[in-house]
Amino acid sequence: MTDKSTFTPEEWNHILGGVMLAGMAVTMADQSGLWGMLKESMASTGAVLNTRNEPDSNGLVQAVVADFQTSEGRAAAREEIKSVLAGATSSPDAQAKAVDALKKVATLLDTKASADAQAFKSWLQAIGQRTADAANEGGFLGFGGVAVSDAEKAALDQIAQALNPSVA
Repeated sequence: MTDKSTFTPEEWNHILGGVMLAGMAVTMADQSGLWGMLKESMASTGAVLNTRNEPDSNGLVQAVVADFQTSEGRAAAREEIKSVLAGATSSPDAQAKAVDALKKVATLLDTKASADAQAFKSWLQAIGQRTADAANEGGFLGFGGVAVSDAEKAALDQIAQALNPSVA
């Protein structure tokens, strides 16, 4: 079974950061104001936390969730995100950096965790989808608008392509 020991500390940090970047790439695609951003952030975090209650989920996913329950794991993820997004000058630039980081995570998973790679990538895509579904876009004070904007749909497609380049 693939777990944290399969990876170097640097590689593990890439994986931890990738979990958060899957949701952030969607949030950065279409800025939905403070309330929408909070809802999307909570949805991304909730997707991670809810997984701990799914005993039949992938072992690598469970190892990541367990690490997020420690202050060290959360700190490592934050540092990875800072590193990935360093120098970004706009939301589209930050989103592109997040998607590029997900490509690297996909390659890492395919190389070192091939048996668990697809399930983990599907989980990352589910985090992105849950983030997109969290807040309506284009409305006023949370009313009206569309559930998932065209920009968010494009971000979800970019995430899918980054994680599974041979499929799309």
